[in-house]
This record gives sequence, C-alpha cells and structure tokens, in this order.
Amino acid sequence: MADPGVRTGEDILDEDWYGNELDGLRFVDCRFSRVDFTEVRSRNVIFDACRFGNCAFNASEHHETSFVACTFARSSFFSATLSGCKLSGSIFTDCEFHPITIKGGLWQGVTLRGADLTKIDFTGVDFRDADLSDSDFGGATLRSANLSLATVRNTRFVDADLTGCTLDGVDLTAAVLGNTHVDIAGAITIAAAHGAVLD
Repeated sequence: MADPGVRTGEDILDEDWYGNELDGLRFVDCRFSRVDFTEVRSRNVIFDACRFGNCAFNASEHHETSFVACTFARSSFFSATLSGCKLSGSIFTDCEFHPITIKGGLWQGVTLRGADLTKIDFTGVDFRDADLSDSDFGGATLRSANLSLATVRNTRFVDADLTGCTLDGVDLTAAVLGNTHVDIAGAITIAAAHGAVLD
C-alpha cells in the first residue's frame, strides 16, 4: 500500500494552498506550477528533486523543512521565513527574496547565480560549495556563515558583514569587496588572496 504521506511524480498545477498546514509530508519528483503557497506553514516536510515554477511562497513559514535538489524558477519568497531548513543542491533562477527571514540552515551546494540578496540576514547559514556567482550580497549579514569552497565570481560583498565567516578555499580575488566587515581571520584570508606574505 502506498504511503499516504508521500506524493511522487505528480504535476501540481494552478492550485491554491493558501494557509495550509503541512507536517511530516514528503514530495518526490513533483512539479509545482503556479501554486500559491501564501501563508503555508510547513514543518519537517521533505521536497526531494521537485520543481517550482511561478510559485508564491509569500508570508509562508517553513521549519526544519527540506528542499533537496529542487529547482525554483520565477518564484517569490516575499516575507517568507525559512528556519533551520535544508536546501542542499537546489537551484534558484529569477526568484524574488525581499524581504525574507532566514534562521540558519543548510544551503550547501545551492546555486544562486545573479540573485539580489542585498541586506538579507544569512547569519549562521551553511553555504559550503554554493555557486553564488554574480549575486549581490550588498549590505547583507553573513556572520558565522560557512562559505567554504563557495564560488564567488563577480559576487558583490560591498558593505556586507562577513564577521566570523569560514572562508576556506574561497577565491576572494574574484569577488567585489568594499567596506566589507571581517574579523582578523577574514582579513588574513583576504590579504593572502591578494598576494600578501604572512610572517
């Protein structure tokens, strides 16, 4: 008998999920198109290899929910909250993130190329191996975030706070820095990236 809590390979089109409470469900390889997730509350939900196109996550709240290897295109996260969520391997294209509340979480290997992430608070987020190329983190807070091995080609960190960030393996010479706040470890990493010899 199929598990009623698991939906696999479904096309979910033009549905209104406004205000739904989702708890402990699992969606595998589902395609969501023009679905309204406004004010949805999810907890411990798993979205595995799902695709979201033109979806609205406005004012939704997601706690310990996983979006693993998902793709998001032209979707809005206006006033959404992501708390302790796992987004590993997910790809975001032409999505709107302002304003958004992010409380930690595992964003390892995400692709956020060209995203406008200005002034967003990413404190404690794990961005290991993420592709952040051409994204704008201007004025953003990334205190204690883990950016190890992240790709930051043409990524703007102007006025960003990288205090306490883990920057192992990050090529900061490819990023755009300016009035970027760092701690001593970050300053050493930046200096070394620009050819300084540390005695």
